[in-house]
Amino acid sequence: MKHIQFAYAGLLLLLSLLWWLADPLLPNGYEYFALRTVAINYTGVIGMGVMSVGMILALRPVRIEPLLDGLDKTYRLHKWLGITGLVFSVVHWLWAQGTKWAVGWGWLVKPERGPRPELTDPVEIFLRAQRGLAESVGEWAFYAAVALIVIALVKRFPYRLFFKTHRLLALAYLALVFHSVVLTPFGYWTQPMGVVLALLMAGGSVAAVVSLTGRVGHRRKAVGEIEELVNFADNRVLKVAIRFKDRWPGHEAGQFAFVTFSTDEGAHPFTISSGWQGDGRLFFLIKGIGDYTARLPELLRVGDLVTVEGPYGRFDFANAGASDKRRQIWVGGGIGITPFIARMKALAVMPDGREVDLFYSTAEPDDEFIQRLQRDAQAAGVKLHVLVSARDGRLDVARICETVPGWAEADVWFCGPGGFGQALREGFFARGLAAKDFHQELFDMR
Repeated sequence: MKHIQFAYAGLLLLLSLLWWLADPLLPNGYEYFALRTVAINYTGVIGMGVMSVGMILALRPVRIEPLLDGLDKTYRLHKWLGITGLVFSVVHWLWAQGTKWAVGWGWLVKPERGPRPELTDPVEIFLRAQRGLAESVGEWAFYAAVALIVIALVKRFPYRLFFKTHRLLALAYLALVFHSVVLTPFGYWTQPMGVVLALLMAGGSVAAVVSLTGRVGHRRKAVGEIEELVNFADNRVLKVAIRFKDRWPGHEAGQFAFVTFSTDEGAHPFTISSGWQGDGRLFFLIKGIGDYTARLPELLRVGDLVTVEGPYGRFDFANAGASDKRRQIWVGGGIGITPFIARMKALAVMPDGREVDLFYSTAEPDDEFIQRLQRDAQAAGVKLHVLVSARDGRLDVARICETVPGWAEADVWFCGPGGFGQALREGFFARGLAAKDFHQELFDMR
């Protein structure tokens, strides 16, 4: 999490500093309309800056993954930037429109405007002529962006509709770029602020076009055929085994991919549940927790063609910054067991010498699923601890430490519900575990 926290804070600090250098605070004193101009400029710069970076991150750039510790963290930063862009855009709009309303209602008196210096730069003259159009376009694009961002944040909104509507944000963004280019103070463009803002908006505009043309992740897509379906009815998990017809670059245990079973539904992210053997095959274990995934056992058939995009993620079981750790503790909550299954498949072929305890906590046990898990653990040399919540109670840090006396010499890997992971993180930190020794996948793409 620290990677994305630093990136988020660093971006806001950089944009704020560059803006301040280009437009020192309140050059005309603390008069209201001077304050309004400063506030509109600042909120506009921050809003467009964070939205531009958010658009670029939406391309799923794999080169950024090492810097942000995985695509799951990249998407969390994308979400934060979207919310920040929404907040600053609303404040920007309130300063602009609220003042006009206040003048119209007689609450404020607009000061007399003195003579303006004659414009000589043809570019500035052209931009000044477009101000009215840019204001109208920006206002309607703002309304559209607010609605689309709110839809994206409401998780009850069906995924297939989110998938289709979220892409429309690219259109609203392009309209806001036009609004910003025309209305940004002309003097900014000769300052470092203008250079950085221009580069960000150029990158964001390219990303918007790529998104609108449906080419996000295009080079990382491969077509495969479903060759096996196994439905574990008791825990509502479906195994989907795929044999590729295209070249798949291979993957590491713990990575995930975007899978498209239906173009109407769009691509869903699923953790890859198998190790890579170089044979063009992999499988996913998919929990039926939504309207669409719950119907997959009825919708899918052996022989169906699917598109797989990836692999992504850095939940790779490497002891980053802790190479001396020879023990690991894995905790899988519910369907969060999937990356650990893939890792056990890999360890069965190539052991790494670490001592591993795997805790699988489930509220919906399936006997066949657990038997397969036990066979995988035995083949990988992993100590498996299965806890059924109705029978064994809640898994917590105290139980883990009691079961693994040498827990202090281990690093912890968690995948599962966010609240469960947060409780474990806080519990281990309270016992002295270093932050770098707790690894959690933020498998939440909305």
